Amino acid sequence: MNDHTDAAQGFLELHASERPLLIPNPWDIGSAKLLTSLGFKALATTSGGFAASLGRIDGDVTRDQAIAHALAVQQASGLPVNGDFENGWSDDPAGVAETVARAAAAGLAGCSIEDWSGSEIYERGLAVERIAAAAEAAHGGASRLVLTARAENHLRGVDDLDDTIARLQAFQDAGADVLYAPALRTPEQIATVVDALEKPVNVLALPGVPPIAELAEIGVARVSVGGAFAAVAYAALIGAATELRDRGTYEYSQAAREGSAAMRGAFASS
Repeated sequence: MNDHTDAAQGFLELHASERPLLIPNPWDIGSAKLLTSLGFKALATTSGGFAASLGRIDGDVTRDQAIAHALAVQQASGLPVNGDFENGWSDDPAGVAETVARAAAAGLAGCSIEDWSGSEIYERGLAVERIAAAAEAAHGGASRLVLTARAENHLRGVDDLDDTIARLQAFQDAGADVLYAPALRTPEQIATVVDALEKPVNVLALPGVPPIAELAEIGVARVSVGGAFAAVAYAALIGAATELRDRGTYEYSQAAREGSAAMRGAFASS
């Protein structure tokens, strides 16, 4: 195996050795290095967080930008990185395959592909064809990567657990390595999905989702946070700036000192 394939295999093995594998989502190189300094073993990009770092909304980043960003995060952190590649920037299976093939050839450890076009959920048959094409590109070339297939129902307001499970089972059969239905919240929902599948399941950390220890007991293999950490960072910025503007005080200085110390430690070897 080549180095890229070894990296992908190591990433996949973390899904079994860490229960669950925690993959926080940095939005730029600095946040990636800070999260690495905290001992996490893998990372994932966030389409929304990365778009925000460019002053854009989620969905307003190009394929080239997203692949380059994911690779930069992987290189800066030295950790396996799962790229948030939305719908692969194509409705067509061949276009999705091209996106995944480019990411695999560049050496990315993993990526995720959604069944959401940006305006609607793909018909199930087309959604499966897209994942099958992505899986062939992820596994069939000189380099391979870990493919995560996402069923977007619950994140997009479609509360249909049976359809979600049917989609995830079909994605599994089509060759996906990891299955993901963001916005599952209750222990019962999550356990039902985990029990219906043979491959690792990713859960998105959201309000109402059981704590990590309970997710481990349920059998969840991986937990990510999406754009939440980026939003927390921006909220902290807004809070400090609002204090300065409206109160003329500097109570944010203690948090600034703590952040500066963390940055010095994480960036010193850069």
